[in-house]
Amino acid sequence: MDAASLQKVFGETFPEQDQCITVSAPGRVNLIGEHTDYNDGFVLPMAIDAKILLVGALRRDTQVRVYSVDFDESDSFDLQCIASSADRPWSNYIRGVCKLYPTETQSIPGGMDLVMQGNVPQGAGLSSSAALEIGTAVLIRELNGFSADGVTLAKLAQRAENEFVGVQCGIMDQFISILGEKDHALFVDCRSLDYERVPAPFKAADASIVVIDTGVKRGLVDSKYNERRQQCQEAVEALRTWQPELTSLRDVTPDLKARIEQLPAVSAKRARHVVSENERVLKSVRALKQGELQRFGQYMNASHDSLRDDYEVSCRELDLLVDLVRDNPETYGSRMTGAGFGGCTVSLVPTKEIPDIRSRVLSQYEKETGLAPRMFVFQAAAGARRV
Repeated sequence: MDAASLQKVFGETFPEQDQCITVSAPGRVNLIGEHTDYNDGFVLPMAIDAKILLVGALRRDTQVRVYSVDFDESDSFDLQCIASSADRPWSNYIRGVCKLYPTETQSIPGGMDLVMQGNVPQGAGLSSSAALEIGTAVLIRELNGFSADGVTLAKLAQRAENEFVGVQCGIMDQFISILGEKDHALFVDCRSLDYERVPAPFKAADASIVVIDTGVKRGLVDSKYNERRQQCQEAVEALRTWQPELTSLRDVTPDLKARIEQLPAVSAKRARHVVSENERVLKSVRALKQGELQRFGQYMNASHDSLRDDYEVSCRELDLLVDLVRDNPETYGSRMTGAGFGGCTVSLVPTKEIPDIRSRVLSQYEKETGLAPRMFVFQAAAGARRV
């Protein structure tokens, strides 16, 4: 659905409203930089040309009324008493942003009516939740004439997901959803939150980002995620034998890197991945700036191999998809993306090879696993904005 069509739905849903505004917020895919965020490292996500649209208007009371086209459900709540909804869990992302938006200098003076619709694939790890949070935050800002910048809104949206929804995500998803730029990826320093927009010359090279959902639900993610975090901290503590001031694997120096092999086997493997992945992100930024897609693809391949062998967060289905895509000699690179143990792969391929990927890879994967994969093709898109 486009903006004009959604505005029509808004008028039919809330006929008493004679004015409205529309905002758009994209989903994202992480190109490289996996399990580095909680180690104060580097990530390189890209906003995708799949998005959530929200159309809204102010009210004179403190009620917020919402209609979701995708779910064909309505919800409402009062700004003065915002609680979580068990019946409409999709609305909790909106509720959380509304609850946390007030600051010392800016608070929401009144309620709003809004309708929403999106084409960010659900359950594929493409951050439809962050898109909804950021879209809500931008809508509130635009409706009320507030001046909050992108970083401020990204932090607010992350807090909404952490503190209200109860998902302990990092800030990458919200950051890229609001700060993305067309034909660019976003290099983010997860410690300082400094960022830089990096050219993603895929379209110019007639290449595309292909995301394939394995269909495997990531049931092990929570426990294994916490386990990996603990193992990284254990590696830091062991490395302090040689560098007492070390606080994060991000700060491993070239001299200290050689000591990793002296750690216990598991600690060594986890540290080796994080240190090498941070290096790959930095090298990837340079490769993209120079338009070297072949080199960038090599870093994608090395990232997957490291996640599979050293971080041990891949699975048979992810490895199979990566191998099938790599079997096409034209493929630049392919890797798992996200926390692992299921979820999606991300690949960079010449656009002309997409029919081969769609037919050969998907059919062979389904034949070998019995699972029906979902495939999506993306280009780098702009971040959240008023449209």
